Amino acid sequence: MAFCTYAHGTAAAITRFATEMEGAHSMKDCRSKEGLWALGVLIFLLVAFPATAGAGGLFLTEIGTADVGLAGAGWAARAQDPATLFRNPAGMSLLEGNQFLAGAQLLYADMKFSSQGSSGFLGTGNGGNPVDVFPGGSAFYTHSLGRDFKLGIGVFSNFGLGLKYTGEWIGRYYAKESTLVGASIMPAASYRVNEWLSIGAALNVMVAQLKYVTAINQIGSDGSLRLQDVTAGVGGNVGIMLEPKKGTRLGVTYYSQVDLDFGSTPSFDNLGAGTNAILTAAGLKGNEIDLGMTVPQHVVVSVFHQFTDRLALMADFGWEDWSRFGKVDVSVDESGTSLTTDIPFQDTYHVGGGGQFRLNPQWLINAGVGYDSAMLKDGDRTVGLPVGSTYKFGVGAEWRPKETYTVGFNYEFAWSGDMTVNQQAALPGPIASRGNVVGTFKDANIHFFNVNVKW
Repeated sequence: MAFCTYAHGTAAAITRFATEMEGAHSMKDCRSKEGLWALGVLIFLLVAFPATAGAGGLFLTEIGTADVGLAGAGWAARAQDPATLFRNPAGMSLLEGNQFLAGAQLLYADMKFSSQGSSGFLGTGNGGNPVDVFPGGSAFYTHSLGRDFKLGIGVFSNFGLGLKYTGEWIGRYYAKESTLVGASIMPAASYRVNEWLSIGAALNVMVAQLKYVTAINQIGSDGSLRLQDVTAGVGGNVGIMLEPKKGTRLGVTYYSQVDLDFGSTPSFDNLGAGTNAILTAAGLKGNEIDLGMTVPQHVVVSVFHQFTDRLALMADFGWEDWSRFGKVDVSVDESGTSLTTDIPFQDTYHVGGGGQFRLNPQWLINAGVGYDSAMLKDGDRTVGLPVGSTYKFGVGAEWRPKETYTVGFNYEFAWSGDMTVNQQAALPGPIASRGNVVGTFKDANIHFFNVNVKW
């Protein structure tokens, strides 16, 4: 499912790490003062929302903007607000004057696990709702340096995963808590080459936080393993916008990969004497684990056509290079132990379509549908990586009470249906084994709600 797609290059690498242990036992014409104020808001949002803005997902089109109501349709070609600096920086050339956009978003996910045939010694706890509710926010500002040259800056979070299972749940030896979230600050520039061609580029400075907690099965009460780190990576995106005639646009955006190098010394709690001795002898205590991963490159191609003064339609196609992400290296520095995990990720594809209908000068209605393919086959799904193909349905409205500002209201429903899991342990148990976890995430879905203001 789209909201849980990223972190588990990490989770799978740590799963392999755990397997080794088991085997051992996101205004027009502003004055300069207003521009400075807007920049201050951007900085505040970067500080306030780095760990929650996109805590439910990766490459989300849901970033507190009208894209929620359109289910992402027209992503690289719409160019109707300052967030285009992220979607397609070339689109800034189509904006008038200086503009600021701020959005607030609430995500609610429902993906409870139901066990069917798991190992008896694991108990019956279903872990509750591991995603639940996350708030988020974003802000974008574009500044005109003339008719053809625009600058912009944005703060948002559009990738990440946050899972936290509660109680003595049956999958605790695979994952109790897994969080990988990132916030991006993105300066951008665009240039209108001529009446029908614009180009743009943006720098993506991403700060990411990793936290992973799992239980350790041993004689007596469970032990625990915890990994935590913060790192940063740099990437970018480039875009072109073709407008062969007024109201007809083709946009293409390429997003580069971002390399994230996490390094953490695992901390262990409540270890029994035997478990402690085994970990020490294996060189797995007191040594840093390096987790290198790559946020995949991806491409989006979109079209937009204004059929009449009231009706516009749009569509897009996207590709994400998840098979590149599938190789994760894990090494324990001092001991020389090195683990390489090859995860069978597959490239994903997105298709979507949507429309806009203007009721009157004050109200614009948005609607869209989309489909995202899965990055893993059903047989490779885990409780730490509950992902599947996703269908999206969005609706929204934009209200313009005055010529100088617009207020947007948007909702999206993302549905992945039933997602089965069949994780088999290396050892039969009950001691030292993680057990067999078999069951279904029933009717997995997410609701997105947002409000945004543009002036």
